Amino acid sequence: MSTMHDRFARPLMHPDRPPPAGLASWNSSDPGVRYDVYRNNVMISLRRALASRFAVTERIVGEAFFAAMADSFIRLQPPRSPLLFRYGDELADFAAGFPPAAALPYLPDVIRLESARGRAYHAVDMAPLDPVRLSEVPPGRLPGLRFALHPSVSVIRSAYPVVTIWAMNAGEVTVAPVTDWAGQDALVVRPHLTVEVLQLPPGGGVFLDALAAGRDLQSAAEDAAAAKHGFDLAANIAGALRSGAFTAIRHQGEEP
Repeated sequence: MSTMHDRFARPLMHPDRPPPAGLASWNSSDPGVRYDVYRNNVMISLRRALASRFAVTERIVGEAFFAAMADSFIRLQPPRSPLLFRYGDELADFAAGFPPAAALPYLPDVIRLESARGRAYHAVDMAPLDPVRLSEVPPGRLPGLRFALHPSVSVIRSAYPVVTIWAMNAGEVTVAPVTDWAGQDALVVRPHLTVEVLQLPPGGGVFLDALAAGRDLQSAAEDAAAAKHGFDLAANIAGALRSGAFTAIRHQGEEP
C-alpha cells in the first residue's frame, strides 16, 4: 500500500508529473506552486551533492553537461540513504549507457575512480602492514602467503589512461595532451589521513584483485604474469607495501 510519504516523494524527481493529490497550504496559496519550489530545491541539492563528489568529472564535461547527466541519473536512481556522501556509486554504470557521453568512453572509469576516493575517505582506519613483518617470513613460505588488504583499498582497471586523465583534471599534474592512450590500473588507498591515487605497475590490478579474493602470493603472481607481459612481482609487492595497501599477512593453513 502506498504511504503518504511515498505519494509525496514519487513526483519530486519528475517535473512532468503533477503534484500529489490532496495537497493543501496553510495560507490558501497554490499548493502546486509550493510543491514545485520544493521539487526544485530537492533536485538542486542532489545535483550539488553529486557535483561535490564527482568534481573531476564535472570539470571534464562542464557544468551544463554534468547537470543534465546528474538530473537524468537522479530521476532514475534517487537516494536510498540519507547519507549523501555515498550517493552516486551507480553513476559510472549510468554514464556508460548515457548516449551524450558516448564520445568520452573513459568517463565511466574516471567516475569509478572518484567513487573509490569517496569510499576510501570514509573507510575504517587501520594501521598498514609493517614491511618488517614480510622480511621475517622464511623464503620457502612466501609462495603460500595471503595478504589482507586495507579497508580503504580499491583497484580500478581501465582500458584508458584513467590515472593521467584524473590527475590532470584534479590539478595533481600539469594539463597537457594525452599522448599515450594505453590502459592504466589505479590503486586508491588511504593508509593514514590522505587519500592516495597511484598508478600500478603492469599487472598490478590483476595481482591486487587476486590477493583481495584470497589467492595466495604464488597464485596471484601467476594470474598477473599471464594477464600482463612484464609483470614484476618484486616491484608490485614493494609498491603495495609503500602505499599501505596491506594490513596483515597470513601463512598457509592459518585461519583468517
